[in-house]
Amino acid sequence: MTTAMGAALRRIQLGNALSAFGNGFTVPFLFIYVSQVRNLGASTAGVVLATFAVAALFVLPFVGRVIDRRGPLPVAVAGTVSAAVGSMGLGLADSEFLVVAAAAALGAGIAVVQPSLATMIVWCSTTTTRSRAFATQFFLNNLGLGVGGLLGGQLVDTSDPSSFVRLFAIEAVMFLVLGATVATVRLPKAPRVEDAVPTDGSARNGWRALLADRAMVQLCVLGFVMFFACYGQFESGLSAFAVEVTRISPATLGMALAANTMAIVLTQFVVLRLVERRRRSRVIALVGLIWTVAWVAAGVSGLVPGAHAVATTLLISTYALFGIGESMLAPTMAPLVADLAAPGLVGQYNSAFALVKQLALAAGPAAGGLMAGSGLYAPYIVLLVACSLGISALALRLGRRLTPAQENPLRAQEQRTVAARVVPQEERATVGA
Repeated sequence: MTTAMGAALRRIQLGNALSAFGNGFTVPFLFIYVSQVRNLGASTAGVVLATFAVAALFVLPFVGRVIDRRGPLPVAVAGTVSAAVGSMGLGLADSEFLVVAAAAALGAGIAVVQPSLATMIVWCSTTTTRSRAFATQFFLNNLGLGVGGLLGGQLVDTSDPSSFVRLFAIEAVMFLVLGATVATVRLPKAPRVEDAVPTDGSARNGWRALLADRAMVQLCVLGFVMFFACYGQFESGLSAFAVEVTRISPATLGMALAANTMAIVLTQFVVLRLVERRRRSRVIALVGLIWTVAWVAAGVSGLVPGAHAVATTLLISTYALFGIGESMLAPTMAPLVADLAAPGLVGQYNSAFALVKQLALAAGPAAGGLMAGSGLYAPYIVLLVACSLGISALALRLGRRLTPAQENPLRAQEQRTVAARVVPQEERATVGA
């Protein structure tokens, strides 16, 4: 990686970390803010949370093509402006219409920023450094969210709406900082607008080319199951199970969520060293097994109500195991999406995978909440165990479609280097003979 690429990547990572820090100020308190502080009710708060997903689903099908045609930088800047306007709008809105409109602007902005930043990271890295770049991004995101949430909890006061205005103002400023930081980045391989569209017409038929890529389609199916079974359950089914079945207090649930973040922050780079030389499909399959153990632990925690300490430990372990699995996926999934992408379609592939993630994050809470609301906790755990085992099976099946370079870029690079050294030696031996 060149010095220019490294400098651009550090600037992108810094801006991304600051925006995550700002986002952490508001995310844990959004439901309380809308329902109680603005006195708009729980139903409106639910609509606001759903609006984030709807806005993302609306813009993501179109974002990829724009990124590939115009480059990720202007798209990312536009997304940060929309997110900043939406965030500040949430802080100032005092009616249902204004709150929902602001949530739509914030959700759309974040949805635009994510694939744009992912594409910028791809442009500023190589196949052999990409895993570390995405692992660093994931680490900084979680660290920023954790620190922001901790400080936000100290500043917020439900009896004082102005304290929430300050939180949303901080978030808005951090999005603008991200936009300003990104705008100053010199992308080492940024193409001109007229060169951004491949001459073979693949960008004009981006979705058709993507759907014809069997490996990418399988990866999207795998990603949907993955996000449904883990991320989609944190704030719905799993939280309900923890409170209603395991009988832990909301404070203890907060500790479990903190354990998830701490597991990511403490293990990310240790895990990176262990997985970056392994086959990606095998790493993903191992994550499925780890999450299977996590869901079994959650289920067992509901079977020992008389041993409250044991039940609490099991549930906290569930969240920690999810964190370890997430740490393994960070240097694996996003780089694999980039390595599967055809030339000129990196933005399309990134936005398509982001769309799959949003669909799973919409379906996961809906399914989890419905089953929890019906008291179907045993079938709920069985479903998630099956999904986790399905992740392992789908990952191994995907591995049969990946090339050696897509499975393990570092090892493939080492083999190419060795081959490049051997060939000249054989040529010299032939000349000498």
